[in-house]
Amino acid sequence: MSMFRYYAANKAPEQSPVPAAAVHTNFLRTGRISRKAEDWVEAEPRFLTYEEVAARTGIRLENAGKTTHQRLNKFHKNIRFPKIIFHKTLAAAPHLGYVHVTASKTDFAEYKDVTWGFYIANFSAEITADEKFFNRIKPSSSRMYFAVAMKNGENGKTRQQVINRDFRENGVLFSTTDPKAALKNVLLLGARSAELRKIVEAIG
Repeated sequence: MSMFRYYAANKAPEQSPVPAAAVHTNFLRTGRISRKAEDWVEAEPRFLTYEEVAARTGIRLENAGKTTHQRLNKFHKNIRFPKIIFHKTLAAAPHLGYVHVTASKTDFAEYKDVTWGFYIANFSAEITADEKFFNRIKPSSSRMYFAVAMKNGENGKTRQQVINRDFRENGVLFSTTDPKAALKNVLLLGARSAELRKIVEAIG
């Protein structure tokens, strides 16, 4: 991915700048030069570091994660998800990233107690079966919602969750850019009974 340069957008002025003619007239009348901000040329844009961009992106991602988690837990009193919010930005493009929203366990026909995590990305991409995971990333205003099967992995002395690639090759339970479809899929994963699944399936 090509390198990006980021800069802080200047806020729009609350009132129209004083015309240059007014500044000159004021000087001729009073002999003084106004030092008000609106009399000066707009400042040059300030370029942001990748760390600053990543921090701003992280705030937006985690806010989206918190809002989504609230919506999930408002659907039905018997479908509840833990709030596990954390994010990661892409090293080469820190304006892009994804946020982990929640995690739980689900039974499938051939698999029992499958641990999974639900994520939201602020880009769309192909999800691959290799370690790269994201391929053909498309930065856009749309979001991508996906859930991934997880398992405990060994990393030296620390134990951490890694993608369970024994489950459907790439570990992906679902991937969509449709927020309504994502909501329905996560709720189905969290529904523990046939009755609850019928309620979720009835979502239009």
